[in-house]
Amino acid sequence: MRREGCAVRRKAKGIRKFFKTPKGQLTIILAILVLIAAPVEGWALVWRGMLGAIAIAGAVDVAILWVRSGEWQFPSGAVLTAMIVAMVLQVQEPWYITATVSTFAVVSKYLVRSRAANVFNPAALAIVVSHYVFHTGQSWWGALPMVRPVLQLALLAGGLYITERVNKIPLVIAFLGAFYLLFTVTAFVGDPGLVAEVYRAPDLQAAVYFATIILTDPPTSPAKARDQMVCGVIVAVVGYAFFMQLGVAYYMLAGVLAGNVYEAWRRVMRRSQHRFPRGTLHFVREVSPWKTVA
Repeated sequence: MRREGCAVRRKAKGIRKFFKTPKGQLTIILAILVLIAAPVEGWALVWRGMLGAIAIAGAVDVAILWVRSGEWQFPSGAVLTAMIVAMVLQVQEPWYITATVSTFAVVSKYLVRSRAANVFNPAALAIVVSHYVFHTGQSWWGALPMVRPVLQLALLAGGLYITERVNKIPLVIAFLGAFYLLFTVTAFVGDPGLVAEVYRAPDLQAAVYFATIILTDPPTSPAKARDQMVCGVIVAVVGYAFFMQLGVAYYMLAGVLAGNVYEAWRRVMRRSQHRFPRGTLHFVREVSPWKTVA
């Protein structure tokens, strides 16, 4: 009995410790956003996609973690990834599509990575791929575009809190500043109608969600303020280019994938002391699923 009591206390302590970490706190924030959005989007649709994605992606991640470490671990990363995927895709997507996209996102973390971390934000990569494989749509319902404005403050407050918690304020400011500067200049010198949707729901709320929750992913974003500002501008410019040239729904996600490559390149080049273009082959080998670099 005493041993069982000690085990229960250790588990309770571990749970409390987890929810004090940025990852645990982000889980709480996303859960709150889901609860706010669900009455508007439809409880049945929300929970079908959300729970299916978490269950299947989480189970796959548990299996991978066990194979890699020989221990059973809670798939906290998979839970967050599945929640983000479900909150970005249309809530009307079949639950098995949302689950499949989330599972691919989890697996991608282990396939394309440098020595330090995964290269791409897994949710962003999976959603972009799903656009072509499953022809999925994106409504960003988790960004609360359809709820009352006062309730949308929950996204702003939660996003700013987690941004400060992971020390990514310069990244968010640089991205949003460059992003809206580019679109505002375009509106003044060209046809405002071409970019008007960026300032309306759901794109406006999606930009806040994207900047504070997806862009700030610690493993795939820079730590130092100067690098964050460079990365934020890259993400904004690439996202703007995809919007203007291709008009695709995933334009912001395309931007973050470009920023992910920049950050992975910077880390590898700093460690290896290579320079462009000589270091290109070294970089490709290190991040490839078929690595030849130890």
